[in-house]
Amino acid sequence: MIYLDNAATTPLLDEVLNEMLPYLKENYGNPSSIHKLGRQANNALELARKRITRLINSQGKVVFTSGATEANNLAVKGLAYSMHDKGDHIITSSVEHEAVLEPCRKLESEGFKVTYLPVDRHGMVDLDALEHSIDEKTILVSIMFANNEVGTIQPIKGITKITHKHNVPFHTDAVQAVGKIPVDVKELGIDLITLSAHKMYGPKGVGALCISSGLKIEPILHGGGQEDEIRSGTQNVAGIVGMGKAAEVALQKIDAYSSQVKNLRDLLVGSVLKDIMHSKLNGHPTERLPNNAHFTFLGVNGEDLIIKLDENGIAASTGSACSVQKQKASHVLKAMGLSHEEITGSLRLTLGIQNTTQEVEQTITNLNKIVRELRKFSPYKLKYAMNQ
Repeated sequence: MIYLDNAATTPLLDEVLNEMLPYLKENYGNPSSIHKLGRQANNALELARKRITRLINSQGKVVFTSGATEANNLAVKGLAYSMHDKGDHIITSSVEHEAVLEPCRKLESEGFKVTYLPVDRHGMVDLDALEHSIDEKTILVSIMFANNEVGTIQPIKGITKITHKHNVPFHTDAVQAVGKIPVDVKELGIDLITLSAHKMYGPKGVGALCISSGLKIEPILHGGGQEDEIRSGTQNVAGIVGMGKAAEVALQKIDAYSSQVKNLRDLLVGSVLKDIMHSKLNGHPTERLPNNAHFTFLGVNGEDLIIKLDENGIAASTGSACSVQKQKASHVLKAMGLSHEEITGSLRLTLGIQNTTQEVEQTITNLNKIVRELRKFSPYKLKYAMNQ
């Protein structure tokens, strides 16, 4: 299997698994217990926190959650509830992950007002539109660091310059960016940031919300008061240990990762656009994640393309794996102004450190063959299948 769906999840690194194993068996203590096994577990959590703060250069709190979805809900709802006496207006973008959009919609049903900023044809937020949207009741701006479908990296420094000017906290879902490109919370001025372990070669089922000092977050889960009384529930010690180790490895290898994966991505993009007629790259041409290649193949159905690729041993996707079973058109591509035909023919290929040049070349060969084959049976065959 050639695995090109690394934006959906990444394989667990051997060094991450090896560090997790003792906490799945002999070091099984509850970190809230005061005996030796409990202290060992708690020390492991604190080491993981330090590793994560080093990766993103953060000096705030690291609150562990069950994943990025919970972390995003905690950021958006938790801050909204804690600041409701100051205002009721939230700003986000039209291309956010559902884990931000759905909490915003829930808050709207409770009386909050939400502005969904438009994006340009590359999926980039307009900074002037952001500034004009802020008013005296704005209590939060939440815009993702990099898009999970098309890979566009947002102008985070420009965004925080505006939010700080108006004294509005800024949250970013950085799940797709952290571990792939440098993310410096202090330098960028980020107030809240969401991370996920399984997007950076760690285990599934664990994430984190990093919160700048001075920000008050209302808990959305109530119970024993773990995680500094922000997120109740016994911590997933083994998963958190794995996330911490994944963060340590990412910090050590991020430059090598970015260079290696970008070279493979550029080979893939260049060859596809040259060899396959009526294909186009979606997302920003330069301000994009090093591992993301998102295409439109006119005259082809993306789901058919994925099935054919899978039959040839290549794993790919059309977009967000978190909502793929809903079988609905991508809200991201719609917001970018793509036509129905362009959206229908979309394909996301996302690379990882385990991929090779040979795999990319084999993918290009198969993709070319499959697109030609599918176009023969396309309702647009007279338009796209001729003179390929």
